[in-house]
Amino acid sequence: MPILLNTAYMPPVEYFAAMASEFTLSVSRQGKFVEPSVVYLEACENYQKQSWRNRCCFYSASGKAALSFPVVHDNGTHSNPIKSIRIDYSTQWVRQHERAIVSAYSTSAFFEYYRDGLFAVLESRPETLWELNLTLIRFFADKIGISVDLRETPDFFVHDDVCRGGVWDGMPRVESLGAVDLREAIHPKRENDVLGRLNLKKPYFQVFSEKYGFIKSLSVMDLLFNEGPESISLLYNPSL
Repeated sequence: MPILLNTAYMPPVEYFAAMASEFTLSVSRQGKFVEPSVVYLEACENYQKQSWRNRCCFYSASGKAALSFPVVHDNGTHSNPIKSIRIDYSTQWVRQHERAIVSAYSTSAFFEYYRDGLFAVLESRPETLWELNLTLIRFFADKIGISVDLRETPDFFVHDDVCRGGVWDGMPRVESLGAVDLREAIHPKRENDVLGRLNLKKPYFQVFSEKYGFIKSLSVMDLLFNEGPESISLLYNPSL
């Protein structure tokens, strides 16, 4: 079944576990082949503050920390379509993010394998939030080994049980899209049980875990830099 997600900046581990949950490795007479997950990214919403759309969390030498980037505030950003939100490069946030990432992960086992590719995406300076996030999502999915068919939603879909007869009546329904809606499930302000439902709720190695213990729900870069090729085994449960 397809998955429906919001766009996100260097998304948390749960985001990629959800993406990986529907891809399968099948065997035929011609050999092995992969059936990719179908993932819809919400392309018809308005921008929302204090979400993963322009921020992520990582494990610094001082514990859990956050990175965020500024956007251009055109006529009240919160009322603008997500795909039109432009990134503000008037500050040195790209350099600041790179320095923070180097400081946090330079001693991790696989940092040198992936840093150049990640920094190349940041330094390409896409004009919009949508472009940057999409490129990063594809980068991490490729490096982890998640086969995914990323699609944009053609409209804004709402749930039948909360909108009939109300302000949303007449809008297309999520049910017609046939997707598992995780748009509000993975959010920095709320706990989620995505990993638990996928039977993937287990810690992995983190550089500073001896000081602060295991920290969950960090950006997937934390997993990739620490576990490298083994990341997929922590995000995908073939028995489901």
